[in-house]
Amino acid sequence: MKSPLLTLPGAVPAEGVDEGVAAHYGDLFREQRALAGGTGFVDLSHRGVVTVSGPERLSWLHLLLTQHVSDLPPHQATEALILSANGHIEHALYLVDDGETVWVHVEPGTQEALLAYLESMKFFYRVETADRTADFAVVHLPAGSITEVPEGVAVRETPYGRDLFLPRADLESYAGKAGPPAGILAHEALRVEQHRPRLGFETDHRTIPHELGWIGGAVHLQKGCYRGQETVARVQNLGKPPRRLVFLHLDGSEVHLPPAGTDLRIADEGSPDGRRIGFVTTSVRHHELGPVALALVKRNTPVDARLLAGDTAAAQETVVEP
Repeated sequence: MKSPLLTLPGAVPAEGVDEGVAAHYGDLFREQRALAGGTGFVDLSHRGVVTVSGPERLSWLHLLLTQHVSDLPPHQATEALILSANGHIEHALYLVDDGETVWVHVEPGTQEALLAYLESMKFFYRVETADRTADFAVVHLPAGSITEVPEGVAVRETPYGRDLFLPRADLESYAGKAGPPAGILAHEALRVEQHRPRLGFETDHRTIPHELGWIGGAVHLQKGCYRGQETVARVQNLGKPPRRLVFLHLDGSEVHLPPAGTDLRIADEGSPDGRRIGFVTTSVRHHELGPVALALVKRNTPVDARLLAGDTAAAQETVVEP
């Protein structure tokens, strides 16, 4: 869905999965600094919005999700995953219950597949699911923001800020009150700084939660059965994940960032090309840290190894312990 805020001065449309909102509004670093300082907002209206209502909504979701939600208090934000039977990540859900309805936002374009799965699992439970993307837009307010939230709007309060499920018809008028807009590139730069994985960016068809540090935050280890739990338990108790998420500090003298998918290699004296040990998942320019990235590497990659992202030198910082 194309955001009406793309008509704001300086707006440059984003591309790829984030198409439909602004990449930036003319000054990437100013927008990052504003968000880091607790001012402004990010238009995330391209994200999918799904609701689950009915008296058994939490107990039903508890059976399907990796997170413990059967007793989720109203207005307490959480996140959860849906896994395949083999434990691979299929969906990432960012949710909150307002006391009557569970509000969820997901990656752009994934809401239809999510709803199809949820509908297939309803059976005789008293629940109703709906795609509300056409009616509601996600707006992100950074941590520390004092911007007023309209009455009656569902809000996810997290350490990184607040996600508002705003009526789409109110998006333009609210933007006029919420301070300077920041594009998705600024939002992504702070996400990378915070080491937070994103579905479809840090994940591929074989990613399991342990590789990205999603255990605890999105996966509860003491809850009952859900699809893929056997893999989670086996890796937790008996094995180790094959890959791990790392944070990279990239050589700032390079003009271009290594794009997602760029091979990572150990700078091996015995081989001019090095040995491939992973790949870049997201690379950004940060207003303080310079060029940085998230990447997946083989679990046994030495934490002090000198790496090359394509031709760019990279120093790694541990996110998931080897």
